[in-house]
Amino acid sequence: MAYVKKLFDKNFLEYASYVIRDRAIPDLEDGLKPVQRRVLHTLLEIDDGKFHKVANVVGQCMKYHPHGDASIAGALVVLANKDLFIDKQGNFGNILTGDEASAARYIECRINPIARDILYNPDITKFVPSYDGRNMEPVAFRAKLPLCIIMGAEGIAVGMSTRILSHNIREVIEAEKNCLMGKPFQLYPDFQTGGLTDVSEYEDGKGKIVSRVRMDTSDPKRIVITELAYGSTTESLISSLENAAKLGRIKISSINDYTTDKVEIEIVLQRGVYAKDVIEALYAFTECEVSVSLNLLVIKDNMPVVMTVTEVIQHHAKQLEQILKEELELERQNLTDRLHARTLERIFVEERIYKKIEEMKTAEAVIKAVIDGFKPFQAELIRPITKDDVERLLKIPIRRISLYDINKNRQEVKEINARLKEIARLLKNLTAYAVSYLDTLLAKLDPVKTKRRTEITRFGKIDVRDAVKRDIPLRYDDNTGYLGTGVSSGRELMRVGPYDRIFVLRRTGVYTIFDVPQKLFVDKNLWYCGSAEKDVLSRVMFTIIYRDPATLYCYIKKCRVEQYIMNRDYIIVPDGMEILHVDTRSRFSFTLHYVKKPRIKIDREDFTSADYEEKGVKAQGVRLASKETAKIEIKVEKPDINPEQPELDLI
Repeated sequence: MAYVKKLFDKNFLEYASYVIRDRAIPDLEDGLKPVQRRVLHTLLEIDDGKFHKVANVVGQCMKYHPHGDASIAGALVVLANKDLFIDKQGNFGNILTGDEASAARYIECRINPIARDILYNPDITKFVPSYDGRNMEPVAFRAKLPLCIIMGAEGIAVGMSTRILSHNIREVIEAEKNCLMGKPFQLYPDFQTGGLTDVSEYEDGKGKIVSRVRMDTSDPKRIVITELAYGSTTESLISSLENAAKLGRIKISSINDYTTDKVEIEIVLQRGVYAKDVIEALYAFTECEVSVSLNLLVIKDNMPVVMTVTEVIQHHAKQLEQILKEELELERQNLTDRLHARTLERIFVEERIYKKIEEMKTAEAVIKAVIDGFKPFQAELIRPITKDDVERLLKIPIRRISLYDINKNRQEVKEINARLKEIARLLKNLTAYAVSYLDTLLAKLDPVKTKRRTEITRFGKIDVRDAVKRDIPLRYDDNTGYLGTGVSSGRELMRVGPYDRIFVLRRTGVYTIFDVPQKLFVDKNLWYCGSAEKDVLSRVMFTIIYRDPATLYCYIKKCRVEQYIMNRDYIIVPDGMEILHVDTRSRFSFTLHYVKKPRIKIDREDFTSADYEEKGVKAQGVRLASKETAKIEIKVEKPDINPEQPELDLI
């Protein structure tokens, strides 16, 4: 058993690690999941400027991705619909309506040139063997922008999940520029579907947002939705509208969908209902408003880490400088090699060193003759000559030697030296170079395609209880003891909404708070039934007059019910007591009739409820008299109504 447990533990850890690192969570370095990285790598590898069948791209990508064609095609369509790095041709679906893309054999795509600028530099990218060992794939692209917050990401792994919202690429670039220059910056989400977003609880990417549709309410008899909330489609939005209408939460006559490349959903209202009356209900009960909780989880240094948007920008600002430094150093090395080669060619041809090899009999002698021929010119060389240099010189054709253009060589050397000086200057001013690179990138972006689509604003919180009208009759049948909106007989107690709570005080002194019932047996005798909303119930003063069956002494208790647990029974008087009267008036008079006994002259006494103080709901009552009470008589008089206390009828 110990071996089996150890085996399960090992296999589970390996599986969890694989799902987290290689499937669900994006890498901070390039902001991509493995399947997305392999799709882009394939497109970069086969790029010839022309469109490729998506089916062909999927087939090529299967060299790197071990999970079949469906996941590759799905990831490619999602990437293409971001409208950033992939140009598309054909039906790639519709992010507004939720329509799916055509089959992979019918649609085409190609890599966008800007993706090559941002992602691709194989000379400084680390590659590893693919799953079958036949090909090499990048561990992560050396991305010059934080793609994880530009494109956004969602994923569920073992024991963790990520949800990163997309941000506007122009704003991300500006934020990275400000970070490089030491200036403050702040980023908020931007969605392709537009809409309105409240970011007051965004917490730099670790909190939550509230997203709403954009509505046109200029016509009081209809509402037109022109932009969607985050994560919604016209299909899911219309479904939520229909469900809300079916449940009676919104009153609409019809829904018409005229969406094409822009959203246009018309909601026609019922007669007597106006746009201003249903807007809050739309936000409360449909996908016109959605709340999204966030978790910016990425793979950093091979480990899952929760970060903020600011930390991601700061990390990528440093990464950009490092990438640009490596590119400049690589270019300097390549230019130095070219300069060395051109210098060798010039000396080899001008000084006729090639003549010295004519009489040599062996390859070693030829190489030695060439190396010896360069000894007088060591001062002109960039670095010492090697056997590889000699091999390249010996491969120069006779035609090229005879037609050698010394002026062209000198011009090329001049250009190389000028670029080397420029590289040296840039390496000393990496931050300024990084900012200028970002400016160049901004200039390449289409201002129309990359403009902000989502408006940042603030919303008032919508309480679903306030969003619905209280127009459902709540009935109670004294004969059967049933209470609810589905009770057809009996009398109507009040009008309620579907989210209201009801307070019921039975004749036994037991009280309960529960949601509005359809049909619920409560008791054949009730003292009180009313709203249990805290702002209402807390203002109701209960005056309870009860009697001890053992002694027949009467007590009075005044209290409020301010705290409770739903669907739990409480008792408002001590256990075993007999309740004689319950009242919610602030002041009333009553008479106690005492048990008639010899030598007792006073057989009745008057009291006023206002003479007694309020106590806690768990407190004992105050004894009214040290005499046995036979009955109680409540005087009929005009009540003194407390304006702070609601007028609620007793049952």
